[in-house]
Amino acid sequence: MLDLAALQLDPEVTARLPDGQEIVRHLTQSRKRTVHDVLREAVRSGTPAVQPRCGVGGHAEMLALLRGLEEGAEPDILTVTIDSHTRLKHFATAAMTLREDPRRLNGYPLVAHGWERGRELNDSVRAPLEVRHGSPDARELFAVAVASGITSFEGGGVTYNLPYAKDVPLARSLRAWQRVDQMCGELAQAGVIVDREFFGSLTAVLVPPSISLAITLLEAMAAAASGVRCLSPAYPQGGQIHQDVAALRSIAELAARYLPADVEVFPVLHQFMGVFPADAGTADALILYGALAGRLGGAAKIINKTSQEAHGIPDLTANVNGVRTSRMAISGFLDFVTLDEERVAEEQYWIQREVSEIVEPVLSGSNLLDDIDTAFRRGQLDIPFSASIHALSQVVPKRDSGGAIRYFDAGRIPLSGASADFNRSRLDMTGDGAGDVFIASIKRDINYFATSGHRRARHISEGERQWTV
Repeated sequence: MLDLAALQLDPEVTARLPDGQEIVRHLTQSRKRTVHDVLREAVRSGTPAVQPRCGVGGHAEMLALLRGLEEGAEPDILTVTIDSHTRLKHFATAAMTLREDPRRLNGYPLVAHGWERGRELNDSVRAPLEVRHGSPDARELFAVAVASGITSFEGGGVTYNLPYAKDVPLARSLRAWQRVDQMCGELAQAGVIVDREFFGSLTAVLVPPSISLAITLLEAMAAAASGVRCLSPAYPQGGQIHQDVAALRSIAELAARYLPADVEVFPVLHQFMGVFPADAGTADALILYGALAGRLGGAAKIINKTSQEAHGIPDLTANVNGVRTSRMAISGFLDFVTLDEERVAEEQYWIQREVSEIVEPVLSGSNLLDDIDTAFRRGQLDIPFSASIHALSQVVPKRDSGGAIRYFDAGRIPLSGASADFNRSRLDMTGDGAGDVFIASIKRDINYFATSGHRRARHISEGERQWTV
């Protein structure tokens, strides 16, 4: 029997939930495909699943959005994106805002709506649902999600803390997420596989691939130790296709090296999470570019963007068109596109070497969660441009001349001399890493795809001269 008491939930939330036995019964008797089923089929077919983001406050509006997306684009997985009040466990504020004006919510307040409405969302569409949010402590949200019949839940104690929260101690968020993962382990023993996705996008600002992969790998290891059987490490498109493909392909190899053999691992690509082009045509080209990188990299799933990213929350039409654009990129339409495999292999070698240099000192300790916390305190693990005081943010990333993201300064991350030399060899190391000129160069790197029209087109094409037809 599923023991919800182990989650140590807010009593008001617990009082409104069905018991664990009923939750398991509902999940096991459901005829609907799970996210795990979809990911398995994507791997078998060699075609990534496509998933848009979406979330609005009102229940009727959320139902209409999900149904409209399914009717217009037939995505493989659909999203319930959660509002910021619920993410921070301000459940009363979310409920009050829902009553007064749901349009003021920037997502769906699932805890306030409750599991019965959650089941209505899940039953209203053929595609399985995933909850995406950004909460350092998602125990209540997770309980309502599984009671709703939702079979995929994103986040982790690092990836949903340090990029989002200013002052939530890592020890607290890591332990809260450990309870979520333990509950996923109990569900797995009862025959229910919940997909756990890890948010490798982090701050979405010039994240070196090895940082993204190292942190999601550590979260995946912690989840597997708690009994999770379906792991989806997500990597954010950086913008240089050889590096992005190499990073995606590295996920399976790193999983084979560091994760138990009895877990399933599904690489996920987030289409470009940085500053998006304002021009709709260029934005669509970037979406096509990202989906192509996902297919060539062997992603099991692609999280989709839209042409309206630069202008606010995308509407239904933009989401439908974004999914259709990605479908074109992962179809046989672009089968003629190949890459310089020697260049990809070189990137894979250095990415995997850097990941090992980052994670192995953490794994040398005796308690993984404590050792992750300690590593961040010391700067041995770090995230550039973090909002949190619990990350040193001493890493300074830069793009090289081809657009790949490198370490200008690795801070206290324990890269070897060889890895540091490789990064230096790919960068223009003139200047001391300070001053207005250097800051301007960082801003240019952040706005890599959001520059003037002719430069945007050049950035998407020049870095890919190695494509062969």
